Parts: sequence; C-alpha cells; structure tokens
Amino acid sequence: MEKVQWKGGTLLSPVPAVLVSCGTMEKPTALTIAWTGITCSDPPKTYISVRPSRNSYDIIKQSGEFVINMMPSSFVRQVDYCGIKSGKTEDKLAKMKLTAMECENISAPQIAQSPISLECRVTDIVPLGSHDMFMADILSVNIDKTLIDDRGRLKIEQAGLMTYAHGTYFALGKKIGTFGFSVKPKRAKNPSRDKKKKK
Repeated sequence: MEKVQWKGGTLLSPVPAVLVSCGTMEKPTALTIAWTGITCSDPPKTYISVRPSRNSYDIIKQSGEFVINMMPSSFVRQVDYCGIKSGKTEDKLAKMKLTAMECENISAPQIAQSPISLECRVTDIVPLGSHDMFMADILSVNIDKTLIDDRGRLKIEQAGLMTYAHGTYFALGKKIGTFGFSVKPKRAKNPSRDKKKKK
C-alpha cells in the first residue's frame, strides 16, 4: 500500500458526534462536540475538549457539570445546528425542538431525545491550545428503556447512533463483530444437522 504523508492534524476518524448539554433546567443549552472519548474504565472517566470562545465553555467551567448525549442519526440536522449556532444569541434547544430533562446526580440537564446520556462532573481542566480539555467522572448513564432487553443487556445497535469523520456525519452501519470474537474458539459442528443437509 503506497501512502502520502500529510502534516500532523486532527484526522482521527470516526469520532462521536454528540450533544453536550449544560446549564440548568431553567436555562439549558447545548453544543456539539466531536472531541470526546473515554479516558479510564475504573473509575469511569471521560473528557470533552471545548474552545474557550464557545458560550458553553464558561457555563461548564463554573458549574463543573455537563451531560454527553449520544444522538440518533435521525437528529443529524439538530446536532449540526447546535455546533454552528451560538447559545449567546438564541435558544438552540427551543429552535431545534430539543427537550431539556432533569438528571439525577447533577443540575445540568440531559436531552430527552437522546437514547443514551452520560452525567458528568468535571475533575480537571487541561489547557491544550485551541481547546481546553474538561476531564470528568461519569456519575451515571441514562438509557432509553426500549434499548434494554429482558435479560438487562443493552441493545446499542438499535439506538441508531451517528458518527463524524473528516467533516462528514455518518449513520453507524452493520454489526461486524463483538469484542473478543477473533480469539473465541469456533463452535463444534453439529453432526446431526450436517447429516440432514446431506440428505
């Protein structure tokens, strides 16, 4: 495979396309974030990187709280809009008909239309350059009941989530494997089933 070398940049794809909500139930707002991910499993920790010029930056810095709302691909227009427009000049949630919903552990609201929302509390703020990174503990995860099966397992493939890659939004595609499937022993063939096939 022949490759072309480019200057170092932010070409890590795909990444999440999420709505980060903050503020209060009385005055909620949200911004679109692609620079987010998991930093630790135990304790569960995450981060978001935000430009200091963004309206939500000071809100999150002062409150120390935010919610990461994973959004279905059917809400791609709303997600894009909240990343372009500023909460300084308009109520983006009202404009996009998105509903603020109370959280259990923090004052910041979650987005009702999000099937999976992570309640987060800031632990550290790391200045990086164009963005500051808000490191946070994940206090709880709120999940749409319809995504939980009878055995209590999450059916995340039914959430219809979206992703972002190099300036373009994508709907997540088909399932191609599960964690660890490459090293699991193959199931033994069923002799009786094979005999029926031969007949």
